Amino acid sequence: MAEAADFQGMSPSPARRWLRRTGALFAGAPLLAGLLQLPAAAPSHAAGQDSLKAASGSETVDVAVDSLTPTVPGEDDTITVSGTVTNKGKETVTDAQVDLRLGGALNTRSAIDAVAGRTDYQQGLDGSPVGGKYVKEFAKLTPGVAQNFSISVPVDKLDLGGEGVYQFAVSLSGETSSQAWDHVLGIERTFLPWQPDGADTKTKTTVLWPLVSTSHMTAQTGSDESQTPVFRDDDLAKEISPGGRLQQLLSLGKDLDVTWVIDPDLLASVSAMTESYRVQGEGDTTTAGTHQGAANRWLSELQDAVQDKEVVALPFADPDLASLAHNGTNVTGSLSHLKEATDVASDTVESVLHVVPTTDFAWPVNGAVDPSIVKVATSAGADKVIARSDSLIETGGLPYTPSASRPIGGGTTAVVADARMSTVFQGNLTRASSSTLAVQRFLAQSLALNLQSDRQRSIVFAPQRMPSASEAQAMAAAVTALQGGSWSQPQELAAAATAKPDSGATTKVPSASRYPSSLRKQELPRAAFEQIASTQNKLDNFKVILSDPSRVVTPFGRAMNREMSTSWRGRSAEAADFRNGVEAYINSLAGQVTLIEKSEIKLSGRSATIPVTVQNNLVQGVEHLVLRLTSTSPRRLEIGGDSYYEQSVSVSGGHSQTVKFPTSAQANGQASVIAQLYTEDGQAYGQPVRFDVKVTEFTATVMLVIGGGFLLLVLAGFRMYTQRKRAAARDAEEDDSRETGAEEGGPENPEGPSDRLTPEDVLNEESRPEDGADAPEQASDPSTDTATESADPSGTGERVDR
Repeated sequence: MAEAADFQGMSPSPARRWLRRTGALFAGAPLLAGLLQLPAAAPSHAAGQDSLKAASGSETVDVAVDSLTPTVPGEDDTITVSGTVTNKGKETVTDAQVDLRLGGALNTRSAIDAVAGRTDYQQGLDGSPVGGKYVKEFAKLTPGVAQNFSISVPVDKLDLGGEGVYQFAVSLSGETSSQAWDHVLGIERTFLPWQPDGADTKTKTTVLWPLVSTSHMTAQTGSDESQTPVFRDDDLAKEISPGGRLQQLLSLGKDLDVTWVIDPDLLASVSAMTESYRVQGEGDTTTAGTHQGAANRWLSELQDAVQDKEVVALPFADPDLASLAHNGTNVTGSLSHLKEATDVASDTVESVLHVVPTTDFAWPVNGAVDPSIVKVATSAGADKVIARSDSLIETGGLPYTPSASRPIGGGTTAVVADARMSTVFQGNLTRASSSTLAVQRFLAQSLALNLQSDRQRSIVFAPQRMPSASEAQAMAAAVTALQGGSWSQPQELAAAATAKPDSGATTKVPSASRYPSSLRKQELPRAAFEQIASTQNKLDNFKVILSDPSRVVTPFGRAMNREMSTSWRGRSAEAADFRNGVEAYINSLAGQVTLIEKSEIKLSGRSATIPVTVQNNLVQGVEHLVLRLTSTSPRRLEIGGDSYYEQSVSVSGGHSQTVKFPTSAQANGQASVIAQLYTEDGQAYGQPVRFDVKVTEFTATVMLVIGGGFLLLVLAGFRMYTQRKRAAARDAEEDDSRETGAEEGGPENPEGPSDRLTPEDVLNEESRPEDGADAPEQASDPSTDTATESADPSGTGERVDR
C-alpha cells in the first residue's frame, strides 16, 4: 500500500518533519562526537570484523517475549517485559545478560514489515542497550534449559523522542567455549507505539468480529412432528462450551466496539441444539445430544452482546462466492441457491437474536476479488463487497493509505480492509510470545497509518473467518489497546462503506488472472455444483407428491446451502462426504414410495383385471401420483381398451394401495407389461416394474365344451331309441302272452306295474352322476377377478381367471 515515507521527498506534515529532524540531530550528536574521538590509525576493516563477531551465533539462544505491558505506554508508565531465554546450542553459555534495546522511529509501514522479517542480530539496526540496572544476568545457560526473565523500565528512562513507532528488542549476549567473547546470541524484536499526546486527527477504525463455524447439521430429521434434527458430529458443542473457540469469541467481543459478522447457519444450528437433537454415530445409528444447557447459555449471552450493536448477516451457511463464480455459474440452479441463502439470512438472525441485521454485504474469501466474484456477490442483492488491500492494490501513487470505501462501478462499493492489520493474527498464536508480537505489530501498523497524514480516514480490520481461541484472545487484546489509545476511534461497517472515498484510490477490480492460485486450488470444483443440481432435481421430483412438502424442502434446502459453504476450503474429502450423504438421503426417502414387484400372471378368458400395489413407507401421505400400466404387445393384450391405462394414486403414510386395471386378451400367448409411477406433470417417479401376462387358449376349450354337449345328446337319443325298441318288443311279447292266456282262460291284470320309460326318464338317468363322484365344474361357474391384495411380491404363476 502506498504511504508517505515510502516515496522520496514526501513527509506527513511540515511540523512533524521539523520535530523528527530536530530529534535526529540531537540523537546523532553523541554518535558524531564518538566518531571524532576514534583513533585515526584504526584499520578500516576492524569495525566489519567486530560486526561479524557480534552477529555470529545470534540465533543460538531463543528469546521469547511473553508479555509487554502496557502495550501502548504513556509518559508516566513503567514498561515491563517478561519472557524466557532458551539455549538451543550444544555449548553452555556463560556470563549471559538480557538487554532491552531501543531503536529509532520507523517512519513507514513497510519499514515495520522489514523489521518484523529480520531474524539475525544486525549491529547498528537493532538499537542500543538501555543498560544500567535494566538488565537480567545469568551465570550460565545450560543447553535445552529455559530461564525466565522480567525487566521493568520507566518510560522516561528510554529517552523516547516524538510520536511514532519505535523498534524495541530483547537480546541475550554471552560467551561460549568456541566463541570466547561477549556477543549477541539471540534477539527478539517487537514495536513500541508512542504517542504521548492525543492525535490531532483520529483514524476511524472498523473491527469485524466474525462468528462463523463449519457445517454441522445434516439434511436428516426425525419422523416426529417437531422433526428432530440430526448433526454430523458434536463438535459444535465443544466450540460453544466454556473455553471453546466460539465461546471465547463471544466472551471477548461483547466488551468491544465491533461489528458482529454472523453466519445464520451457526445460529440455526445452536438454536436447534437448545431442544432435542441427535448425533450421527457408526453406520446408520444416532445418539441423543446432551448439550442443551451450553447452547442455551451461549445464545442468551450472544443476544445480550449484540443489543445496540451492528450485526452483519452473511448468506446462510456462508457460501463460497469465489468457487461459485469460477466453477458454478454455468451449472443450472447454482445462483438460485445463493439467492435463497441471502433471503433466509435476515429471518434467521432476527428470529434467534431479536435484532434486524444488515444483509447487503458480501465477503469473499480473504477479500480476494475479480470481476466474476463481484458479479456473483451482487447477484443475490448485496451492493457492498468486503475486499482486501492485497487484492485491490493501490496503483495511484497516494502518499497514504486511503479510506476503505471505493466505488467500483454498477452501484457497487468495495469496502477494502487493510491487509497488514487484517493478516497479523493468522498462524499459531498459542505461545504467549507469538501473541504478544502480533498485538504490538498490529498497534504499530495502526499508529503508523494514522501518522501518514492529517487527513481523517476510515480503515477496516477484517480478520480470518474462523479465528482460533488463541487468535481471538490476541485480537481482543489488540483491539482493546487500540480503542483505549489516542489515535483511533471505533466506527461501524455501514459508516465505513458510506464514507467519502479518496479521489486517488484504486477502484479497478483486478482481472481473474490475478486471483491467487493458492486460493483457487481450494475452491469447490464444478462437479460439486453439478451434484448439488442433481440433488435439487431429485428434491423437486419428490416434493410434488407429498401432502406436506415443507417437511423436506426446508431441511434439504438448507443442506444444499451448506454444501456450498466456504468452510469446506481445504477439506475436499469431507465436503464430498457431506454432499454424498445429502444425495443418499433424498434417494432413500424417494425410494420409500415404490411399486411392489410382480411375477408372471396367467390370464384365462377374454377379459380380467390386473392388480398393481403401491407401497408408501413414508410418515406422511403421498398424492398427485399417476400409476400407468402399459402393454408392450397391445395386439395381444390391451389395457383399458388401449396400449396403456393410468389411474390417480393417493396413499396414506405407512400404507399401501392396490390399483386394478381392466385388460382384454386379443390372442393367445405371452405379453410384457410395464407398471410405472408418474407425477402429475408427467415426470417418471421411481423404477418401473415389469412382469409377463400369459393368455391361455380360450377357443379350443369352448369347442370341447360344445362337442361334449353334442355327444351327450347323441348318446341320449341312441339310448332312447334302444329303450323304445326293447319296450316295443316286450309289449308285443306281453300281448301275445295275454292273447294266449285269454285263449287259455288266464286272469287279466290291467293295473299292474309298467316297465315303460319316457324320454325324460332316459335323459335324467344319463345325466345322473355315479355314486361318490363330484359334479363336474362348468365353464360358466363364477370365479374371482383378482388375487387377494398383499404388499408381498406376487407368487410364481399368479393366475387371474375370468
